[in-house]
Amino acid sequence: MEHNDHLLAEARRYGYIQGDQVWLRAFMDLPARQVGQVKESEEASLQYFAQRFETFRAKVDDLLQKIEESENKGSFLMKALHLKEQVATYDGLGDFESLHRRLSEAEEAIKVTIARNREKNLATKINLIQEAEALHNSLDWQTAGEQLKEIRQAWIKTGPVEKQLTDELENRFHHAVEDFYVKKKEFLAEKKQMVNRVYDKYRDLIHKSEALQNSEDFEETTKKLKQLQQDWKEVGGTLPRKQANELWTRFRAAHNHFFERLKVHINTRRTEPTPGDDNLTRKRALVAEAEALLSRPMNEAVARAKELQAAWKKVGPVRGEESDRVWEQFILACDRVFEMSALEHFIRKRQAGGEVGSPEEQVNNRIQALRDFIKYDKQEQEVLEENLGKLNASPSNDAFRQMLQGKIRAFQRKIRTKNDLIELLRKRLPA
Repeated sequence: MEHNDHLLAEARRYGYIQGDQVWLRAFMDLPARQVGQVKESEEASLQYFAQRFETFRAKVDDLLQKIEESENKGSFLMKALHLKEQVATYDGLGDFESLHRRLSEAEEAIKVTIARNREKNLATKINLIQEAEALHNSLDWQTAGEQLKEIRQAWIKTGPVEKQLTDELENRFHHAVEDFYVKKKEFLAEKKQMVNRVYDKYRDLIHKSEALQNSEDFEETTKKLKQLQQDWKEVGGTLPRKQANELWTRFRAAHNHFFERLKVHINTRRTEPTPGDDNLTRKRALVAEAEALLSRPMNEAVARAKELQAAWKKVGPVRGEESDRVWEQFILACDRVFEMSALEHFIRKRQAGGEVGSPEEQVNNRIQALRDFIKYDKQEQEVLEENLGKLNASPSNDAFRQMLQGKIRAFQRKIRTKNDLIELLRKRLPA
């Protein structure tokens, strides 16, 4: 009886009878509305709709309890909103305003939690994107690939962010992942092509050597075979050990065959090899002419430098340490010509249609341009050195390692040449 009396009291507090209709009083900004009809009696009808309210309130209490106990509060947001909407339409008599307030408070708390979680998710996803993008220049493809798999799994497990950021973050992440795999594919394809090129170069040198092994022109063939030996050293590639040994055995056999015949020829004819003194004299003359090219117009100097390089190849070998010394002098002289030509081309483009400036200003402009070029060369060299440092020590990377080392040496030579030109230009400034 007490329960029924309580229900009746609550029903009369929040509702009333008008004619044969049961009405819920106005609350918040909602007008009074009909919730049912009187059937058996007024008291029974009021109690019935009060009991309906209690059933609805139990649903709200149950939901709020689950929200309180759950770690994933965001999953209950839609249920809370649905019950909140029902407050305005549910047929019952009771304190709907308090239920609306409690559901609104729960809604706000859930939204705060969601916002905080999305902030955490945003920070996590930005960090994962940065980790994926950091693998862009990796050369240890196996390790980087495993790291990227872990990053992708972490991305999948990370919850959502604000909708307006979702597409941007997804696109950036997938671009970083796709960029990695594209570069890996290109690297492996290039590595395979490099191995094939190395094999073809070695095989070509073998064929040339075997074609010369029975030559009777001992003097000229000796030069050619020594050049082929130098070319073999400069191939610089890496092949599987068994394949490399087979190629080397064939190459060495052809050379051993010829030089054994040469020994017999020397002992028989008692002829001395052609001295290299004349070759040294000719090469020194080429060096002297190359070093004087900077005093000529650039178009003539470049053309003549190329002619001198072709002439150099036709001169025979020079014995001893002098061979390396004279070659270093020659190549540096030619490099200065080509670098000066590139500098003048740059200056002409920059000054097109503008004032040329005084002679002193022209020299300073060229010195500054060379300093800028050196800065860019050093940046490129540092990137190559960084990549070389990251390269796995696996023998399969030897060809790529040698390629990087060759590029680093080329940039070192470029920088040294540009510094030489700066010193030459400084001498043109007035004291």
